[in-house]
Amino acid sequence: VLAQVRPFGDALYPSSYYPFSHLCTGQQGRDPGYDPLALLVQAAHDRGLALEAWVNPYRIQAGLTPALCGASPAKLHPDWVKYTDTGAYLGPANTAVRQYIADAVGELCANYDVDGIHFDDYFYPTDDESIDAEQYAAYVKETEEPLTLHEWRTANVNALIAAVYSRVKEADENVQFGISPQGNLENNEMINADVYTWCAQAGYIDYVCPQLYYSFENEALPFETALQNWCALKRLPSIKLYIGLAVYKAGTDADNGTWLNTTDTLAKQIDCAKEAGADGVVLYAVDHLTGENAKAEMANAVPELERFKEAQQN
Repeated sequence: VLAQVRPFGDALYPSSYYPFSHLCTGQQGRDPGYDPLALLVQAAHDRGLALEAWVNPYRIQAGLTPALCGASPAKLHPDWVKYTDTGAYLGPANTAVRQYIADAVGELCANYDVDGIHFDDYFYPTDDESIDAEQYAAYVKETEEPLTLHEWRTANVNALIAAVYSRVKEADENVQFGISPQGNLENNEMINADVYTWCAQAGYIDYVCPQLYYSFENEALPFETALQNWCALKRLPSIKLYIGLAVYKAGTDADNGTWLNTTDTLAKQIDCAKEAGADGVVLYAVDHLTGENAKAEMANAVPELERFKEAQQN
């Protein structure tokens, strides 16, 4: 189970780095009087399930949500924050930000018996050159052969990923660190998510879980094309490939209506992932697994999941 525990520069657990999330009480910073993550870990382990703590490393606000309390890192360290038309984010170029995020992951691993740390697809919030122009200019001035802006930004994100991986393994070698980047490789490159390096070199991740949230008929990027692209990506044998599937689209008019009037898209995608050599699939999101829209799709998907499980065990 991947459980979101750090959504907006806040936390669903008591932390010395982040205030309590507004998702706990309706107001950021208000103590709910219990520990949601402790309950999640216990509930998962009681059922024989692994639980990974899902973290948004940079996002502070989506638009103006949530209203920030005084203990927000954006309030305590305003110089760390970058603002775009989509919201507020911790600046990826800031070394103090990277240390802060990595240290907070270390705290999480030290205080909870989580089975993994999971990042999703929030990296550089924009390709606007102005958001870190001052930092890039300073870097260029002090570097004999500077990287291009895009290369430098990618290196900033890679430095964070490596730092987090190191902190996770310091806490417990058995705790997994994985990322679910966008399903389109070109889009990842645009936001400086260097999946090529993370997969091909040691010291970054234990698994990659691209969000292949496409139907077979998706005009921009059909599912099978995206799957082939990811399976062809150079990857260390130790790094697992899990395929993220869009249960939330089942029975809806998403992708120009190509999910309508079908009850076996997910089952076929699971079979494709198995045949392509993926190590597993991830179903997004939990509230749709038993929803009415996805009911018929899930009924057909479950036997295919069992076949995938059996193939992995054999």
